[in-house]
Amino acid sequence: MLIIEYQPKWQEDFHKIKEVLTATFSTSPITIEHIGSTAIEGLAAKPIIDIDIVYHETRQLSRVTSELEWIGYNHVGDQGIFGREVFKRNQETQNHQILDFISHHLYACHVESDELKRHLAFRDYLRKNEDARTKYEKLKLDIAQQANQEKKKYDLLKEVQANDFIASILEKVVTD
Repeated sequence: MLIIEYQPKWQEDFHKIKEVLTATFSTSPITIEHIGSTAIEGLAAKPIIDIDIVYHETRQLSRVTSELEWIGYNHVGDQGIFGREVFKRNQETQNHQILDFISHHLYACHVESDELKRHLAFRDYLRKNEDARTKYEKLKLDIAQQANQEKKKYDLLKEVQANDFIASILEKVVTD
C-alpha cells in the first residue's frame, strides 16, 4: 500500500534524523521542522518523513549546503518550487545507519520563505482540526486508489486533485 495508517514510529524516525542534523549544524542557528503528513498524528500517509531545515539569514544557504554535502547529501536545486531547496542522499555514500535507513525528504527554507510558511500553516491546521484531517486523509486514499497504488501516478494526481483542498485550508488560516 502506498498510503498506510498513521505510525507513531514516524515521530521517532523524525527525532533520530533531527539528532543527526542537529549535531551536524551544532554551530549554526537553524531550526528543524517535521512537516508533511507524517508530522500529523492520526493521519494516514506515505511512510516518508518530510523535513525542513530552516535557516535565518539568506547567506546561510551556502553553509547549509556545505554541511549537508559533508554528511552525504547533494543539493538538487528548488525543483520548481521557489523558496524550498531540495537535498537528496548521495548514492555513493549510502552507509549512514540513520540517514540511509529511514526514508525521508530533506528541504532547506529561509525563515521568511512563503513555502515554509505554507508547510507549517497546513501542518498546524491539520493537527488542530480533526474534520479537515479526516477529509484530507480520505482524499489521499481516494487518489492512491485511482493511481492503483503507483507512486508516480499518485504524485501527479495528488498535485492536481489536492491543490484545491490545500488552498482552501491555507485560505482559512490566512483569514482566521
